[in-house]
Amino acid sequence: MYLLPVATRIPLKFGAETLRHVHCLRVCLAIRDAAGRLAEGWGETPLSVQWAWPSSAAYEDRLESMTDCCKRLAHAWPAYGAAGHPIELGHDFLRDILPGLAAGIPTGRIGGPMPYLASLVCASAFDIALHDAYGNLHGIDVYKTYNAQFMNRDLAEFLEPASDTDVSFAGRWPAEFLVDKPPRRLPAWHLVGGLDLLFEEEKTGSEPADGYPVLLRDWITADGLTCLKIKLRGNDAAWDFARLVDVGTIAVAMGVESLSADFNCCVQDVAYVNDILDRLRANWPAIDDRLLYVEQPFAYELEENRLDVHSVSARKPLFLDESAHDWLQIRLGRELGWTGVALKTCKTQTGAILSLCWAKAHQMPMMVQDLTNPMLAQIPHVRLAAMAGTIRGVETNAMQFYPDASAPEAVIHPGLYVRRHGEVDLSTLAGPGFGYRLKEIDRVLPEPVACHFAQ
Repeated sequence: MYLLPVATRIPLKFGAETLRHVHCLRVCLAIRDAAGRLAEGWGETPLSVQWAWPSSAAYEDRLESMTDCCKRLAHAWPAYGAAGHPIELGHDFLRDILPGLAAGIPTGRIGGPMPYLASLVCASAFDIALHDAYGNLHGIDVYKTYNAQFMNRDLAEFLEPASDTDVSFAGRWPAEFLVDKPPRRLPAWHLVGGLDLLFEEEKTGSEPADGYPVLLRDWITADGLTCLKIKLRGNDAAWDFARLVDVGTIAVAMGVESLSADFNCCVQDVAYVNDILDRLRANWPAIDDRLLYVEQPFAYELEENRLDVHSVSARKPLFLDESAHDWLQIRLGRELGWTGVALKTCKTQTGAILSLCWAKAHQMPMMVQDLTNPMLAQIPHVRLAAMAGTIRGVETNAMQFYPDASAPEAVIHPGLYVRRHGEVDLSTLAGPGFGYRLKEIDRVLPEPVACHFAQ
C-alpha cells in the first residue's frame, strides 16, 4: 500500500469542515487461483477524513486512525485465506472481518469509535484491487465476470427484497442489472462548493493564478458544463436558499440543464428542506425545474435517526449518499421515504454493485457521486457510472480541486481528467480488470507504507 499526498488548489468545504489536502491510498493486491496462476490488481481511494468522519476532533488524529485501519487491512486480506469471486469474497470480508477490525482501532484521543463509513473508505481500495486482479487473472473486463459463468452464488445469497414487493433475487446475477452497451462519454457534474466564488466582487486577490478557472461562470464556459451540484450548509436556511438562487440564476442564464442540492447531512428537521423547496418552486420556477434531486440532507446514521422523509421526496427525488453503506441501509431508507441512491466506489466496489442490484430491483433511480477522485481512483468511479445507468452522467470534480495530481494518468486517458463539452470520455479505457492500462502510465510511486504495528 502507498499513501500519495495531494494538495488542493482551492479549499473544498464538507459541511462544517474544509479539505485542503488529502492522502490517496493506493493498493496492489495479488491473488492465486486453484491452478496456481497469479495476478495483481490495483485499487485507489482518497482518504477523505472530513467526509467519512465528520467530527470536532483533530484532523491529524482521525487521519492517523484511518491510516492504522489501512495497515491492518493490509495484514487482514492476505491472512483471510478464502476463495471465490470478488463479490463473494468482498461481501464476506465486509460482513465478517471489517467490523471487528475497525472496532480494534485505537481512537482514545478522538473520544469515540471510528464510524463504519470511515472504515469502508479504508477498505475500498483493497476491494477495488481484488476486483481488478480477478479481471486480470482471467484476461477480461471485470464487469464481464458478474454472472453465473464466474460466480458461485446468486444474488439471493447476498440480498433480501423489501417485504412490500414481489421481488426475488433467486437465480439472478449482477450482470442482469448492468447496462448492456455502456456509453463511452458521460455528462459531468461540476461541484459548486460552499467556498467557491460566484461573482467577480468576491475575489480577494489570493486566488490561484494557475490557468484554471476560479469563478463559476468561467468553469461553465471552459468545460461546457450542463450539470451543477450545489453544496449547502444545512444549518443556515437563509444562506442555503440564497446560494441556490445565486447558482441557479447563473445556471439558467448560461444554459445549464441540471442542478442538484447537497445539504451534507447537516439538516435536523424535514421542514428545513421543505420550506426551501417550496420557496424555490413559488419564486424561482426556472431554477426549480432544473433541480433533479436533493442529496442527503439528514444525518446518515439512519438507525439512530429514523426521520420520516416522505414529505421531502414528495417534492423532489431524495437520494441517499452517506447513508447508503449497503443494501440494508438502502432498504431502511426506502421505508423512511428516500427514493434514490447515490453510489460511490469509495464504499467498495462490492458494496456498490450489490446496492445497485437492490436499488434497481426496487425501481430506485441512481447517481454515481464523486469523492474528488484523482489518478487511478477516477477509473472505477466513472466505469461504475457507465455500467449503472444513472439518471444523468457522473459527478467528477478532481479537475477542479487538484487537476495536476492526475497528470501521468491523463497522458494515457486524456478525456478522463478534463471535461470537454460538459462530458468525460471513457474511450481510452481498455484491457482486463478495470482497463487502467497501468503499464503505460508513467507514475513514480513513493516507498510502500510499512504495515508493522503492535497486535
